[in-house]
Amino acid sequence: MCLGVAAVMSVSLADTYFLGQLGTEALAAISFVFPVLFSLVSLGIGMSAGAASVASRAIGRGDRDGVQRLATDSLLLSTLLVIVLSVGGWFLSEPLFRALGAEGVVLELITAYMRVWFLGLPFQVVPMVAVGLIRANGDAVAPSLIMVVGAIVNIALDPIFIFGAGSIPAMAVEGAAWAAFISRAVTCVAVMLLVVFRERLLTTDLPSIQEFAVSARKVAKVGIPAAISNMINPISISIMTAFLASYGNEAVAGFGVATRIETLVTIPMLALSSAIGPVAGQNWGAGIPERTRRALRDSFWFVVLCGLGLGASFFFLAEPAARVFTDDSTVLNLSVSYLTLVGISLGGYGIVITASAAFNAIDRAIVGLLVTVLRSFVLYIPLGALALMNGPPWLVFLSIAGTNVLAGAIVAWLAFRLTRDGPQATD
Repeated sequence: MCLGVAAVMSVSLADTYFLGQLGTEALAAISFVFPVLFSLVSLGIGMSAGAASVASRAIGRGDRDGVQRLATDSLLLSTLLVIVLSVGGWFLSEPLFRALGAEGVVLELITAYMRVWFLGLPFQVVPMVAVGLIRANGDAVAPSLIMVVGAIVNIALDPIFIFGAGSIPAMAVEGAAWAAFISRAVTCVAVMLLVVFRERLLTTDLPSIQEFAVSARKVAKVGIPAAISNMINPISISIMTAFLASYGNEAVAGFGVATRIETLVTIPMLALSSAIGPVAGQNWGAGIPERTRRALRDSFWFVVLCGLGLGASFFFLAEPAARVFTDDSTVLNLSVSYLTLVGISLGGYGIVITASAAFNAIDRAIVGLLVTVLRSFVLYIPLGALALMNGPPWLVFLSIAGTNVLAGAIVAWLAFRLTRDGPQATD
């Protein structure tokens, strides 16, 4: 999963690099589309979490027919939802982004990009759900390799479609969307071949309306809270960025550089949050909650030790890492300040995302959502606002570190309490 997550992140960096060569308008267009893209991707993440949750618990119970029914219905539900979104998004792209403030050439670039992107949305969401099902069945290697191949294809096609090559004309921002379209189509075919022929997770029996409704309810019970949970973190970071803007552009830039580095170094924690789902869900479904608890305990120890190691390394490596992104002394100092203060607390953040993924897997998605709300809206933003009113940027960074530690402690206690008695009869 570390390889898969790193591959996905590399595509975003490559898009930014290539489109940055086209000028400010191309970068502005990509900046406008990010929140909308992330919201739509969050839907895919939520549907994937829902499908993986119901499938892993059915696998744990040994209910093979139930696994095939749930997996098939999950993919059907996802396909229907994404087709509706794709059609609506294709027609509404221009008015939506006009309402968000885009205009002129930037609006034209956005519209061209988004219409291609919406055409390819089924090729993004359906494989996400299928990958969740494969991981629920116990294999994280093949999906990760497919993610890596998809990323390589995307990055290789980016310059060809953006700048043109041979008989392919330069398509600028729209070219990035076509590169993504092709790579996702390749990924979709590869993943579905695995699901159908190797994992044998699908059934050719069409469900009755009642059966489909039951499956859809089970998936949505986890998927909707998981989707909302994934949208909360970028929203809270945007609010914190707005807070820091009162200190000037340097503070915003320093925060941006530091959080980019933070995202890269927390890849192992993000990967672990993907990996714990099958372990927690299968053992929960099998009625062995003590193994779910042990998986949580070991995962928490890992992320805490990982966070402490990262925090210690930032005392020596924060400055050279930040210099990769900026030469401005003020921005550099602020980035180093963030990394050295917040880095030591990253284990708490790791506990939150790992526990949230485990809650989704054991059919406690509402708890996972509340955990995210606790960290972001009860602690992160209020403590940041309090620090903003009373001191310099480093005090805001210290409040973020405190948020991670406090949220991690609360969530760890809650996780062990909720998994103490095992699944209820309704599971």
